[in-house]
This record gives sequence, structure tokens and C-alpha cells, in this order.
Amino acid sequence: MSRPYIKGGTPVGSESRCRTCSNAHIMRGYRASEMVTICNEVNPNVVVPFSIYDCTGYYDKNRPDWEQMTKLAIDVTTAPLKPVGFKVGAGFLADADED
Repeated sequence: MSRPYIKGGTPVGSESRCRTCSNAHIMRGYRASEMVTICNEVNPNVVVPFSIYDCTGYYDKNRPDWEQMTKLAIDVTTAPLKPVGFKVGAGFLADADED
């Protein structure tokens, strides 16, 4: 059974938001303790000494930017409009006149 979500509760997991942020400069060493994270969103740039749970300046580096989206976009044109209403054939007119 999964854990229920509680708004404002204690966060589960310890992965930092900076790992997937395009504003972060992360330098890692060979050991797990050798890691320096620098945030480029604030001015002057700040060294972050702890894992970040939530950040207002977060921008996912896996999300395409505006220029990449316009290159991938497909131009859609509308087809010519078809006539609206019922189709009238030769056999339908004869039945309507008899009534």
C-alpha cells in the first residue's frame, strides 16, 4: 500500500532539486561527500551547502525551451469547408413528392 500524500508534511527522500535544475552548477568528486552545488539563479551566485527540497527559481533542464519547441512544431492548416446539411439525391425527391 502506498503512503498517503499530506500537504506540508515531512518530505520523503533526499534527492536535491538542484540535480535537474538548469540554473545549478554541480561539481562532484569521487566520493559521495565530495559535491559542491552553486546556484546561478540568484545574484551573486550562492554555494548551496544542503539538499534543496523546493525552489522558486527551479527550471527543469529536461524541458525544451521556446526555440526548441518552435523547431519541433508542426504547421496545421484547416481543410476547405464542406457543405453543411442533408444530401439530396435523385431517389429522395420522388418519395417526397408522393406525400
